[in-house]
Amino acid sequence: MKDRLTRRQFLTVLGGGAAGAVVFQACGVPEQELLVQSPLEMPEDLVTGLDNWYATLCRQCPTSEGVVVRVMEGRAKKVEGNVDYPINRGKHSARCEAGLQDLYHPDRISGPLVRVGERGAGQWDEISWSDAIGRLVHQLDLLQQSGDQTGMVMVTDPVGSHLGTVVESFVSRFGGRHMPYEPLERTNLRAAMKQVYGQDVMPDFDIENTSYLLSFGADFLGSWISPVRYARGYGQFRQGDRERGTFVQVESRFSMTAASADRWLFVRPGMEGELALSMAQVIVSEGLGNRAATEALTSGGLNLGRFAPEIVTGNVGVPAERIREVARDFAAHRPALAIGGGSAAAHTNGLFNLQAIYSLNYLVESVGVPGGVIFNPPPALDNVPRAPATASYSQWQQLVADMNRGDVKVMMVRGADPMYGIPGANRFGAATFKVPFIFSFSGHMDDTTAMADLVLPEHSYLEDWGSDVPDPGPGYQTVGFQQPVVRPFFEGRGEHLGTRNFAEVLMSAAQALELDLGLKGQTFKDILKDGALQLFDKGDGSVTASSFSGFWNGVLQRGGWWDTGAVSTAGPAGPPALPSGPPAARFDRPSGAGRTFHLIPFASTSLGDGSGARLPWLQAAPDPITTAVWRTWVEINIGVAREMGIEEGDVVRVISTHGRDGQAREGIEALAYPHPGMSPDVVSIPVGQGHSAGGRYAENRGSNVLSILAPDLVDDETGALAWAATRVRIEKTGNWERLPKFENTKEQLAEDEERAIIEITPNDT
Repeated sequence: MKDRLTRRQFLTVLGGGAAGAVVFQACGVPEQELLVQSPLEMPEDLVTGLDNWYATLCRQCPTSEGVVVRVMEGRAKKVEGNVDYPINRGKHSARCEAGLQDLYHPDRISGPLVRVGERGAGQWDEISWSDAIGRLVHQLDLLQQSGDQTGMVMVTDPVGSHLGTVVESFVSRFGGRHMPYEPLERTNLRAAMKQVYGQDVMPDFDIENTSYLLSFGADFLGSWISPVRYARGYGQFRQGDRERGTFVQVESRFSMTAASADRWLFVRPGMEGELALSMAQVIVSEGLGNRAATEALTSGGLNLGRFAPEIVTGNVGVPAERIREVARDFAAHRPALAIGGGSAAAHTNGLFNLQAIYSLNYLVESVGVPGGVIFNPPPALDNVPRAPATASYSQWQQLVADMNRGDVKVMMVRGADPMYGIPGANRFGAATFKVPFIFSFSGHMDDTTAMADLVLPEHSYLEDWGSDVPDPGPGYQTVGFQQPVVRPFFEGRGEHLGTRNFAEVLMSAAQALELDLGLKGQTFKDILKDGALQLFDKGDGSVTASSFSGFWNGVLQRGGWWDTGAVSTAGPAGPPALPSGPPAARFDRPSGAGRTFHLIPFASTSLGDGSGARLPWLQAAPDPITTAVWRTWVEINIGVAREMGIEEGDVVRVISTHGRDGQAREGIEALAYPHPGMSPDVVSIPVGQGHSAGGRYAENRGSNVLSILAPDLVDDETGALAWAATRVRIEKTGNWERLPKFENTKEQLAEDEERAIIEITPNDT
């Protein structure tokens, strides 16, 4: 990349107008990229009014959508969806828009920091990058010399593609442990894909071309896996150039996806798998399904007769006639598609629930066909992971035990905030005081970074290089490329301060430790170009060129490379035998008298798992159902609320058996939202608020519902956290605050609306 331009050079280049526009065309025409970052206070004669658009990837959520960013005078101004990128095809989410605030956030960390006070006290001194990397290398070198390399733990978000290759190579060559972290984990979902379909990578759910969609707990229009992609497919499913599809949502909470369905079936929490088997019993007993699939599913001794609708209706909470009706419609309107996840997977029998749900697709012959479950091919690149690695909650429990024993000497954290997301009773926060050195690579202060000894801040993704192999993919090979659209914001602080690329920090540390990572290139950009060279050598796909330089410019212009002809050749593995004795869901409930409720946490469409809390645009984005913003609220059945004397805005205490760092029965506080669509036995609280660190927009705002979850309830087979298996009590505190929201307040509702109370009961769904 060229050196920084002087003001005179900039005006010379830009003087031709049209010539200037050519220079900025997504790094396309010139042989060398030319990126300009405007100064904080721009001279009048530097303002041109010309805009330029650059293709890159959004990193605001786990699914990296393709976006284009409008840049004027070196400043990123607007984000739009990339119409070429297969995952989102021109659509994008509010989180993508908020990426601009992430880039220009006033609380960004502008250089390496070293702790000078007590751990967690927030007292820091700024140091140079050479000093920071030297301190990191010194601690790792001490572990090498002592032969205790397993004392190093690398904590990241689930990273894949080229960054995943660098991380895995660094950890394995050093001899440490890699702990990928996600708060609302997909461990059960991945295990179900392996057991039901024999796939190591997530398949594509072809919502766009299905005729009948049956979803169990998956809020795919809100926050589940790839909501932008699924929402676009759902639009075609509803309004495409064919007959309108039918959609049934089975869920314990009235989510945005449930609100969009033709029919919402309330199911008792943890009973999703039993309901799926009841539908299977109807399909099989009436001869509506594939006979071979039926024989395979029941070959393990499973007696579907015991799941007849009349037998299970009391357990699942759905009327028998409704079960039969949906099962018949599902079998009759093909292609039909059954999907499951979210709260359906978040129980002690979560894996079984998903096995039963996804097996329905075999009965209606929707595996490996359009409108059904489409398998994804292996990655186009040989040297990248097939899918991002993940660690189950049980592995995190073991890590906390290792931390308390003193077995963890160095912890390196990037893109993850386990201090916030791990249930408080697990006492992860207390265990961090047993780790001698914690290094964070976050560009923002978060709960875990606040406990670090050294912070080595990484670039914002809009300033950085990267790549992505989508998980799940669109059904064919796809590689997304992320390029910097502006120069690093803190570049003006000099080479010894500012932010850096995370992968290159690891590569520098590896060089100092004399570790051969086996990577092709001296910089992370070199590694990406080597991957692009492999794609160039294929000679096909969405970008072709006579020279590699032309090909490289092409993939940057389009935001990636994909080949619609490179699809999976693997056929269906055949349905697995379901267990003869399905496991029952277990729940944790507070002791003592008083009514208890099933607690269903949910990831909001804006804050997600809490990583978006530092961005005011996301804080101010209304929840699609309640329209609430900026606070933590608890959704409670409106009839139950009246019985308990609870009104909207009442500050209530939500109490479980567990609390932050072992402080049981204290609970969390939230603002009451009486909800006409909630079951009398269920309450729901959004995830995302309640940070102890994170900047002016996130700190000390609302409550963290994850902190009160039962820490010992996990899936019996996979060790995944059963985050929907906690029961709670609700108590009034006597305080009241106005719940900030977009819709009218309670006092402004019309009298007839005030009387419109909808109560959900097992016999009236």
